[in-house]
Amino acid sequence: MSSAVSRIPAASSDVALAHFSLLLEFETDCWDVHHAISNNKQDFVLLDVRSDDKFKQSHIEGAVNLLHSKINEQNLQQFAPDTLFVVYCAGPHCNATEKAAIKLAKLNRPVKKMIGGITGWIDEGLSLIESD
Repeated sequence: MSSAVSRIPAASSDVALAHFSLLLEFETDCWDVHHAISNNKQDFVLLDVRSDDKFKQSHIEGAVNLLHSKINEQNLQQFAPDTLFVVYCAGPHCNATEKAAIKLAKLNRPVKKMIGGITGWIDEGLSLIESD
């Protein structure tokens, strides 16, 4: 008797390796972002794609706010063409990161998604910059 988990066999090791390696080309997590920032190894722009109001309420230290709908070549002029953008929004219930990533990719900009967004950041016990 098999469970719903094992009823469909797992992929071969080669296929699993390719799949999970490919995922890391598209996403990173809160701890890796936090580690880079707190160890002065930030080689990316952390882009908060939520509304200005949400950003002003709280955000990750060092993040730049640019609403996903405002991502265009003109608003990215200050960044070198090879700048890696790491985008985040409210959390897993929000698809603003995907909208932002699509726009950045269409502009030939390197991009990764920070999985979890603000929700993941808080869940990991990491602090935010809060407005007074």
